[in-house]
Amino acid sequence: MNCRNIVKMLKSDHFTKIKNKGNWFEEDSTIYAKEIKENVYLLFVILKDLQIESMRALIAHFDDIESIGTREPQQIMFYLSIKNKEDLHYFEKYLKPTEKELITFS
Repeated sequence: MNCRNIVKMLKSDHFTKIKNKGNWFEEDSTIYAKEIKENVYLLFVILKDLQIESMRALIAHFDDIESIGTREPQQIMFYLSIKNKEDLHYFEKYLKPTEKELITFS
């Protein structure tokens, strides 16, 4: 899996694309956000050049979805910086459900 495939997956999995307008994330980064609990969001932050070392994944608490990309979160509960292909491979294992998980959720 590469960065472009992750972006395609995010777009198809009902994530909202948010332009970074603040200074908490790198300039020209794109944020994909999905609310997973009231005001708690799963975020993927990707720099414009789509390089593996420019990806971040986090779970954070914001006031609302409009504050993402403009203000810092109230709380960060999880943060992952993907720095190389091994990190991406490790991360990919957690994006895909196992056969056992699929049976459990059926």
